[in-house]
Amino acid sequence: MKNGQSILILLIILLSILASLAGLMDRSGSGPYAYQAITGETVQIYGEGIYRHDSVSTVAQGKASDLITLVVAVPLLILSIILTNRRSFRGKLLLSGTLGYFLYTYMSYTFLWTYNPFFIVYVILMSLSLFAFILCLSDFDLKSLPAQFNPRLPVKFLGGYQIFIAVVIGMLWLGKILPSVLSDTMPVGLEHYTTLVIQGMDLGFLVPSGILSGLLLMKKKPLGYLLSSVLIMKSITMLTAISAMLVNMMRHNVQVSLIERIIFPAINLVAIVAMFILLKNAQPGVTIQQSA
Repeated sequence: MKNGQSILILLIILLSILASLAGLMDRSGSGPYAYQAITGETVQIYGEGIYRHDSVSTVAQGKASDLITLVVAVPLLILSIILTNRRSFRGKLLLSGTLGYFLYTYMSYTFLWTYNPFFIVYVILMSLSLFAFILCLSDFDLKSLPAQFNPRLPVKFLGGYQIFIAVVIGMLWLGKILPSVLSDTMPVGLEHYTTLVIQGMDLGFLVPSGILSGLLLMKKKPLGYLLSSVLIMKSITMLTAISAMLVNMMRHNVQVSLIERIIFPAINLVAIVAMFILLKNAQPGVTIQQSA
C-alpha cells in the first residue's frame, strides 16, 4: 500500500472514532422541544449533544450509524489494511468496499446534518475517504481482474442481487417523492430540512451504479467485477447501519413503515451471503500488485 494512502486511512480511522464518540456521548443541551418548520409541520427536535438542532428521527438514525461505524466499519477498515499490506486480494476488496462506506456516510453527514461544531470534521472525512477510495481502486489491474475470481463465480446471482437492490431502493424513494411532485406539496418526512439528501444520493449514485454493476458482472466485463466488489462489500456495512437505524428509530417512537422494517433487514441478510460468495470465489493465491 502506498504511504500516502496509509496516511489517509489512518486519519479516517482517528477522525471517524472522534466524530462517532462525540455523536454518541455528548449530552449537553436542554433536551427535546417542538419546532414548527416553514412547511407548517411540527417537528420534535432532539435538543442534546452535537445533534441538538436535528430532529429526533434523524438523530436516531445518526446515532445508530455512529455505533456501526465504531463497532463494525472501523474494525473492518483496520483488518482490511492489515490484509492489504500482506498483499491479500481479498483484503483489497474489503478495503475498497469499506472505504465506500466511509465516503457515503460522511458525505451524508456533511450535507444532511444541521450545522454543528463537527462540520469541518465531516468535510475532512468526506475528502479523505474520496481520495483514499480513488487510490484504492487505481491499484487494481482491471484487465486481469476476472482471472482473480473462480470461473464458477455465480455472476447471474450477484449481478441480479445488485440490480434488485437498486430497483427496490429506487422504487422506495420515488414512492416518497412522486406523490409530493404530483400534488405540489412537501414530501412526508422532510421535517425541518430543506431537501431529501439521502434520497438524492441514492437515486443519483447508488441506484445507477447498482444497475450498471449488475449488468456488467452478468456479462463478465472487467469493470463489472470491480464495481460489484465495491458495492457488495459496501452494502454490508451500509445495510447493517440502516438496520440499526430502523431499530433505534422504533425505540424512539419514530414511525417506520412495515415495508422498510422488512426489506432492509432482509436485503442485509442477502448482502452477507453475497459477500461470503464473493470472498470465497476470490482466488486466495493471487496477490495484488504493490505500488512503488
